[in-house]
Amino acid sequence: MEQQVAVVVGGANGIGRAVVDQLRAQYQQIAVIDYDEEKLQQIPDVEKFVVDIRDGQAVKAAIDTIEATIGQITALVHVAGVLVVGDLCDCTEEQWDKLFDVNVKGVFHVTKHVAAYMKQRQQGNIVVVGSNSASLPRLDIGAYGASKAATIRYCQALGLELAPYGIRCNVVSPGSTFTNMQTSMWQDESGAANVIQGNLARYKVGIPLQKIAEPEDIANVILFLLSSKANHITMGNVVVDGGATLGV
Repeated sequence: MEQQVAVVVGGANGIGRAVVDQLRAQYQQIAVIDYDEEKLQQIPDVEKFVVDIRDGQAVKAAIDTIEATIGQITALVHVAGVLVVGDLCDCTEEQWDKLFDVNVKGVFHVTKHVAAYMKQRQQGNIVVVGSNSASLPRLDIGAYGASKAATIRYCQALGLELAPYGIRCNVVSPGSTFTNMQTSMWQDESGAANVIQGNLARYKVGIPLQKIAEPEDIANVILFLLSSKANHITMGNVVVDGGATLGV
């Protein structure tokens, strides 16, 4: 029997790294795809692929190599994404293209090539990380939220297409989480407290649970969706934000 492989895209940092660590108990083989070669090389006991997911041919080559030399991909977790902060009217075309090339087209490239193998076997699980910013308009991260909204709708449509093959596709949408992406938006050491408290002048509700998520909190939900306990859940978007979007 071929070894079953879990692939984590964007697994070198933050939520992705937490997913990799939790997958170790369930998968003998884990392949990590990331653009950050330095952080990628620091992960022990995984197969490593340095790939720019904006490059569809490079993505296909990595997926083909995993299938040919490591084993059958039965789980895909796509975490990779980028952030641009600023007003929409100040967003440059270059910034806009980068957001959508990574956050949307990157997801398209990866899921397309992985799904091709999963469809042949009529087996597999896909979880993509979205964002709670996709469900409510936010100042400063409007372009990011738009890219994540596109990603979520794409994944729901993909889940519908793959359902007849027994393949599930879900989204996990975090809110504020202790990652480099989150802390890059903080201006001083009161950043965490400001996020928790919120800012009504900027139409931003705080976090009802009074805490910022840890990467492991998001990874826990991803692992649940990959498990047999979630075998009747597909096309879902699970928001993990401590109540920040008030259930919207």
